[in-house]
Amino acid sequence: MPAKSKFVRKSERELVTTHTFDAPRELVWKAWTDPKLIPKWWGPSRYSTIVDKMDVRPGGRWRFVQRDAEGNEFGFHGEYREVVPPKRLVGTFEYEGMPGHVLVETATFEEIRGKTKLTQSSLFQNAEDLEGMLASAMEEGAAETMERFTELVTEMQKPGAPAKAADRELVIVRVFDAARARVWKAWTEPERLKRWWGPRTFTAPVAKIDLRVGGAFLYCMRQSDGKDIWGTGVYREIVPLKRIVYTDSFADEKGNVVPATYYGMSRDFPLEMQVTVTFEDQDGKTKLTLHHVGIPAGPDRDGANQGWNESLDKLAEMLAA
Repeated sequence: MPAKSKFVRKSERELVTTHTFDAPRELVWKAWTDPKLIPKWWGPSRYSTIVDKMDVRPGGRWRFVQRDAEGNEFGFHGEYREVVPPKRLVGTFEYEGMPGHVLVETATFEEIRGKTKLTQSSLFQNAEDLEGMLASAMEEGAAETMERFTELVTEMQKPGAPAKAADRELVIVRVFDAARARVWKAWTEPERLKRWWGPRTFTAPVAKIDLRVGGAFLYCMRQSDGKDIWGTGVYREIVPLKRIVYTDSFADEKGNVVPATYYGMSRDFPLEMQVTVTFEDQDGKTKLTLHHVGIPAGPDRDGANQGWNESLDKLAEMLAA
């Protein structure tokens, strides 16, 4: 059921929109404020959204980056001024392409007979800023955003939805007897990566790494029978020595994304997954946590779990040597 949306210009500086969702308020609040859920609905579908930071508390900062099909990026940021779960959220909003034009957004969540009425107020600095926003097809983009948000809220209410989400996640924690700087280099320097990347019977003859946010990587895993499997992705977040977030896709040798069926694998694999790797000091050793999101449940996830663990076994051996 799509959201019922209404746009009203309250004054020369203020635009108010209302939306009604067939869902309880706590669930709508969670979908609105959970950083993990933001990429599923924030902005028109022709963009992918990256959550750079989202600290939902008074004085906390947020920053989202949208990327189009050509790789162009558009940043947005602000500061939370008031947070009253699950009733009210107030914060600033600024498009980085037009710095200095800051508006204040207020969202109130009201539960009415099991449904949730969301009222958004956008207060601009002046009438010219509001006119400029309307001229930029803001209403069309906002309407599509609400359609995507409604789809997410509907999906979250389906029986077993949390379990299904968990079934597409793989988390592996390993502790390596090596300093964090060495483990980081093993992940980020091509010649080191080629020494351990891939399951036990695979080699990695190619590894190209452009280690920067927005940079891409390309690797080749070669099976014992000589068959090559290529993979690619884009770095979404890099915090040196601490954290790497990147997309993960099957590819051809030129780096073009291809479906898993290209290599005879399950069609259940999405075209793009996401991997988060964190590095922590632990008693002179390094604790590594790998979070791979998007892998289908069942044999596909079992195979990925085995492949990752065999790769990390090889990494441990390399570090020990």
